[in-house]
Amino acid sequence: MNLIRKAVFPVAGLGSRFLPATKAQPKEMLPIVDKPLIQYAVEEAVAAGVTELIFITGRNKRAIEDHFDKAYELESELEAAGKHALLETVRGVIPKNVNCIYIRQSAPLGLGHAVLRARPVVGDEPFAVLLADDFMDTADGQKPVLAQMVDVYAYERSSILAVQDVPREHTRQYGIVSASPYRANLELVSGIVEKPQPADAPSTLAVVGRYVLSPSIFGYLETLGKCAGGEIQLTDGIAALMQAERVLAYRYAGQRYDCGSKLGYLQATAAIGLKHPETAEGFRASLAGLLEGRGAA
Repeated sequence: MNLIRKAVFPVAGLGSRFLPATKAQPKEMLPIVDKPLIQYAVEEAVAAGVTELIFITGRNKRAIEDHFDKAYELESELEAAGKHALLETVRGVIPKNVNCIYIRQSAPLGLGHAVLRARPVVGDEPFAVLLADDFMDTADGQKPVLAQMVDVYAYERSSILAVQDVPREHTRQYGIVSASPYRANLELVSGIVEKPQPADAPSTLAVVGRYVLSPSIFGYLETLGKCAGGEIQLTDGIAALMQAERVLAYRYAGQRYDCGSKLGYLQATAAIGLKHPETAEGFRASLAGLLEGRGAA
């Protein structure tokens, strides 16, 4: 039996770093080749056995709901045109055994607040949190990152944070953990701090956008109150949680691209473009030409 059935997708952010592209569309709908960022995250969750997808949305996020809904007119047109492969692609965006639930976050009160909004649906079950901005790419034959974490959870039965080492000058962009070796690719977390200055960071081990959390986190988030900037930080909830429960840091197998930044988004697009069966050969040749100063063919 799969122990992680529910996943939370906080998608209420404004995406201001991608303006004007995100003026009228959610940043999570920006495409990587032929699928939006949010679909990659959803596919990762489904591959890990998740059957309840909980989207914490905000204003101007209707496109996400539409994307995962049935598109009657489009399907009818594709069927009439005999475009059966495309029809199956559209129909297969969400497997039939998977449910989508949408909860509104009325104000940008932080990641912790977004996660707390999912409490009525998650209940007393362990659950996953996926940030679509963090695009996780794995090699052929390698399990997706969340599936790796679900396997670890099945053995450890503890909250798990996906982590990676970052340059010290970048610690101000992440939650940073203090941790000690536990077993292969796992460390026992003893402290966590949100976006420390490089000189103050306890390590360079950064939490990235994949979590498997105990439902106990909700109680701590609820009692935290607003922190600096008027937000409820998930990092502070985790810091409180680990006073009562073990929290582990997992060094996942795979490559993360920060698609909350323009450079990371371009890197992810290039990485998938070089692997996609329809684009790999031509894209590789085009990149080679650009790098040699000859321009694209």
